[in-house]
Amino acid sequence: MNNEQPIIVGLDIGTTKIAVIAGRKNEYGKLEILGFGKANSNGVKHGQVLNIDETIKAIRSALENCFASNPSLDVNEVYVGIAGHHIKSLQTRGDIVRQRTDEEITQKEIDQLIDDQYKTYIPAGDQIIDVIPQEFTVDNFPNIANPIGYGGVKIGANFHIITGDKNAIRNINRSVEKAGLITKDLVLQPLASSSAVMGQEDLEAGVAIVDIGGGTTDLAVFYEGILKHTAVIPFAGENITNDIKTGLGVLKTQAEQMKVQFGSALANEAKANAYITIPGLRGMPAKEISVKNLANIIQARMSEIMDFVTYHLKQVGLENRMLNGGIILTGGGSQLKHLIQLTEYVTGLPARIGFPNEHLAGGHIEELAKPTYSTCIGLILKGYDDFEHNRKMFDKEYKKMDVPSALKNNGTEEVVVETEEEVNENEMARRKNLTGFWGKFKDRIIDLFKEEEDKHL
Repeated sequence: MNNEQPIIVGLDIGTTKIAVIAGRKNEYGKLEILGFGKANSNGVKHGQVLNIDETIKAIRSALENCFASNPSLDVNEVYVGIAGHHIKSLQTRGDIVRQRTDEEITQKEIDQLIDDQYKTYIPAGDQIIDVIPQEFTVDNFPNIANPIGYGGVKIGANFHIITGDKNAIRNINRSVEKAGLITKDLVLQPLASSSAVMGQEDLEAGVAIVDIGGGTTDLAVFYEGILKHTAVIPFAGENITNDIKTGLGVLKTQAEQMKVQFGSALANEAKANAYITIPGLRGMPAKEISVKNLANIIQARMSEIMDFVTYHLKQVGLENRMLNGGIILTGGGSQLKHLIQLTEYVTGLPARIGFPNEHLAGGHIEELAKPTYSTCIGLILKGYDDFEHNRKMFDKEYKKMDVPSALKNNGTEEVVVETEEEVNENEMARRKNLTGFWGKFKDRIIDLFKEEEDKHL
């Protein structure tokens, strides 16, 4: 255990669940999970907080479960994921003419260039969440990843600006505050998920991260090491459950169970002669439901979601084999059977499931490596990127704490012991890659809540 590192907490406020995970990096740069709790989410629809009271209850319940897994844990500040169909993105261009042309370009000048983008005109009622520089130009030299140290008269850059609805942001903010927590930063969910499931090779090859949650499907597209596009598709797992409920005339809980246990994203793969028996309501006869019919309903909705993904890829001109890394599916909805085959069929790109276990230390419980928790793990990684680049203030004194036995896998799995030399060669490279993920897209964080009423956060 590396007690020199802070404990960072990720809070994922989703449509179907709320998850709290506390983690700390060990001496090998891997995350050791020190606390984990989840609760059913009731006040959130399509990624937006609608009922603040219900959301507060759910956050508190998830926190209690987190403290139950590790009673010595103390949670104050959290990194919170934000999604919802109100999230929009736009591309802008910014330039500054340097005052001191005889000196090298400094971080301060880059910061000024980024700061200027916060003055970009956006519709009333929206708020800029994030400004992510893409490629820089110095005078007439394009496609510079990091211009610090270059000499020149003019610096310019293309920017990816992410905006969201002010009220939606305020509702998240209030829910977290009233649950007794402080928002350290708001992070766009597809970016958080991306950092958890994507390696440096994926970033260079070009990938599309598709995070299928309960209320929304989040998309992040990377090409040539640059974040090219983000989008939030307002269809996800809950829509599939509602389709099953309506199409087969069953209760919502039954529809969810059938989707998880017997659901398939490809109707051709479902057995034609297999049936599910559903008990009847109050003396009504039992219902027999064809597995084939169930798969047809799921396939129709999943195909629609993938059509949206294809549409967004065409918007940025990255369909037809431009993304060598293909599509990485993550989130709770990615666990549907035969989803990889359907994705490949609809999009024409190779697909795989993205698990967050690449950045987790060994010996954790299996639950934590599920794609469901990609966002939460990504939020912790984002916190560590802030810590390593001194973007945020963190406590100077860190508590000594070991991984609680409740979060350890006590199975008979073989533990691979690595030498220092192996770690230095392999793990350190991965650690650098991970920190480089956030660093490439965001050289500094500007606090989200600039309004007067939110200054205390």
